[in-house]
Amino acid sequence: MFSTPRPVPGRLVPALAAGGALLLALPVFALAGFPLAGWALAAVMWLAGEGLALLLTRFRSETGNLAPAGVLAISMTFRAVAVMLVLVAVTVSDARLGLSAALLYAFVYTLELAISLASYFGGPTRA
Repeated sequence: MFSTPRPVPGRLVPALAAGGALLLALPVFALAGFPLAGWALAAVMWLAGEGLALLLTRFRSETGNLAPAGVLAISMTFRAVAVMLVLVAVTVSDARLGLSAALLYAFVYTLELAISLASYFGGPTRA
């Protein structure tokens, strides 16, 4: 299962599912009394991460040149570190705000990752 090559699935369905979960979390935040700024921070961080990922996929090359792969790997690592630094800084200044944003971001990111993995491993194999 893990050694069989597969084509890279599209990112639209996982992104739509994560965006939908993010939108559904807004009324939950409002009704539960969580800070709406935490929801907004998580939404902005997720949208910024998606925008960066979309930009970085332009670097991907199918020609066999490995240079774009290194740039992509370092940039995706930077994306994760940047999100972590922002969330830690906000949590230090306001624990309730930072924790709500971090938990929502983690949920949305995990949902998107799970759907991406399911579509990859559930997809057709390459011969």
